[in-house]
Amino acid sequence: MTDATTALIDRQPAAPLGGCCSAARGRPEAPVRQHAAPASDDRGESAPPVPDDAVAADFTAYVGRDDAGRSVLHLLVEGIHCGGCVAKIERALRRSPGVEDARVNLTTRRLVVAWRGPAEQAARHMAAITDLGYRVVPYDPQRARKGEARDETELLRAMAVAGFAAGNIMLLSVSVWAGHFQDMGPATRDLLHWFSAIVAIPAIFYAGRPFFRSALTALRHGRTNMDVPISLGVLLATAMSLHETAVGGPHAYFDSAVTLLFFLLVGRYLDRRARGQARSAAERLLSLRANAVAVLDTNGTVTLLPPEQVRPGMVVLVAAGARIPVDGRVLDGRSDIDTSLITGETLPVAATVGDTVFAGTLNQSGPLRLEVTAVGTDTLLGEIVRLMEATEQRKARYVSLADRVARLYAPVVHLLALATFVGWAWALAAPWQVALLNAVAVLIITCPCALGLAVPVVQVIASGRLMRQGILLKSATALERLAVADTIVFDKTGTLTTGRPELLRDERIDASDLALAASLAAASRHPLARALVRAVPDASVADGVVEVAGHGLSRATPEGEVRLGSRRWCGVAEDAEEGAAAGPEMWLTRPGRPPVRFAFADALRPDAASVVARLKALGFEVELLSGDREAVVSAVAAAVGIDRFRASCTPVEKCDRLAALAAAGRKVLMVGDGLNDAPALAAALVSVSPSSAADVSQTAADAVFQGERLHPVLELLTVSRRVERLVRQNFALAFGYNVLTIPVAVMGLVTPLIAAICMSASSLVVVGNSFRLARRRPA
Repeated sequence: MTDATTALIDRQPAAPLGGCCSAARGRPEAPVRQHAAPASDDRGESAPPVPDDAVAADFTAYVGRDDAGRSVLHLLVEGIHCGGCVAKIERALRRSPGVEDARVNLTTRRLVVAWRGPAEQAARHMAAITDLGYRVVPYDPQRARKGEARDETELLRAMAVAGFAAGNIMLLSVSVWAGHFQDMGPATRDLLHWFSAIVAIPAIFYAGRPFFRSALTALRHGRTNMDVPISLGVLLATAMSLHETAVGGPHAYFDSAVTLLFFLLVGRYLDRRARGQARSAAERLLSLRANAVAVLDTNGTVTLLPPEQVRPGMVVLVAAGARIPVDGRVLDGRSDIDTSLITGETLPVAATVGDTVFAGTLNQSGPLRLEVTAVGTDTLLGEIVRLMEATEQRKARYVSLADRVARLYAPVVHLLALATFVGWAWALAAPWQVALLNAVAVLIITCPCALGLAVPVVQVIASGRLMRQGILLKSATALERLAVADTIVFDKTGTLTTGRPELLRDERIDASDLALAASLAAASRHPLARALVRAVPDASVADGVVEVAGHGLSRATPEGEVRLGSRRWCGVAEDAEEGAAAGPEMWLTRPGRPPVRFAFADALRPDAASVVARLKALGFEVELLSGDREAVVSAVAAAVGIDRFRASCTPVEKCDRLAALAAAGRKVLMVGDGLNDAPALAAALVSVSPSSAADVSQTAADAVFQGERLHPVLELLTVSRRVERLVRQNFALAFGYNVLTIPVAVMGLVTPLIAAICMSASSLVVVGNSFRLARRRPA
């Protein structure tokens, strides 16, 4: 792997390679032992098996600690269907003593709860959820997927039963309808109604179980959910039809009741499948973890261990074509690594001895032997997962609005249905059967599913899209703030430039001098020395090189001492090479030859100029603030096309400039590294940082982008504006649906069957509109 990729995130100090066992490479005859893998949680840590009895589970063993020292528990909540369920759970937990944060992801049904206090308080907090009638178990991705598959299978079976029953009842109903035109006798009509009842009632009780079970659980615990009005509507229609059949009345609608249930099941099944397609990006990343790690013992034996049993310092083998299971340093081997997970770039990067590779990346072409530097949650993949999960769990402004509306749903819809029944039965003097059917239609059509999906689906799709482009969101409100930004302020070093010196090519330098300098530089880790080595990748490594810290390198030869380093160290006169461009330099001196100067410059990111030009074309104001010298900053500004810039800025002066822009009404996006620019990043309305600036989890930025290119900044701004539009469109669709359909249902112009179709269609329209973001090409 090149230094360019290694510098993406300098997460581990260089480790001594120690004694390399070259015989270990590609050793097929090495005996292999298979260790049984204990159950593990989604973060790659050892965890007890997930119990089936959630109520009796001891959650203490699953409690972890976050960076703030709080106890944190990740749970899977079974039985949630809408934003109202989410709001009830979160309110109940926040009323529990000590709980500081509780977030439920409606899409993944994942709950994260954090509290101040010992882990033993977990049982008390979980009681607040079970008292509401929900079942909770420690979060396990495999269990979640199995639960979803089981639910989908149940829905399919129920849908098949309802569809089969509806088809048969329709045949009987056609006879009844035709019989009306032929003056069918009441006895024949009642007989056909009884046949319909015999088919419909068992089918309704079997196919309606997903709704009835959820509604009964909610009512038993003194609450309501979206399944209560649905169940009430189906049962009322069925009961009225059975009553009419028993008394010989004409208002028997078994066909409508079963078909209504069939379309409700179709809508729920499609809704479940749509949510599955919008699966959490963090959950997708977990699939990149290895199931077993080939660890090389000191005696040369290869042992297969589960990832949670691997420790830093171990030596692991990674075959060609396999996912790298840990963060590590290459001890032996050479390969091409697919680092698209890290950089967003599709081209593979070469990795050789001494390079750092990351968990989740793909080893494409050759076997590697690695020394483990990080495992589990300490790997780069673990950090990315934590960031993605944290963003998806937090709530943005629109999510909170949707939750407040969903909270009012149950009481409002029941009152509205009751008012519809009373209005038709008493005010309009309609038959009670007609009034009841109209009330059932109101119960069905006013479901808030579309509103509950308006924001979460867009957020999950946006997070996944950005992650695939090498961009990690660290704040749930980052996209909202990015959408209103109108001024972009860049730092220079490490932002517009790569932050890594590159050798400036000079035709006057002889190839032999360059090769000699590179052979000396290979013995040093100094940035300028590494730049020389990158310029001559096939240079040999010289023997007997001595490094003098702060000065340079020297090597004794029969002709005399050869030096590579600073001007003073090499004894070069101050007036040598007058007129040469200012900047970092190294000098090579040897007996009998004139000194040779190697000049370096901080290279621009390859697309910096094009990105700045595109931002200006989109109407953004662009500035450059840097602490570097005037001449250097001016040259960089001219190269990328920035007209307004300030040089020699201290962190305080950068903050003052941002404050002045904010006072002038500008919405500032600050793009800079996460270390010396931390105050400015925090002072801006929204901030973005390259991952090469600091450890991903320690920057002050709202988003982190990876790789050598600057285009993620443009992609962030494009996606944020697109997300803002899609969320507004989803809210308009959800509210518009209710505004249009509720009055129609109250007026009796919609049957329960049509209401079921409309309710399902509203959710699918919102989800389909959200998926437009996934289909749109990157900026």
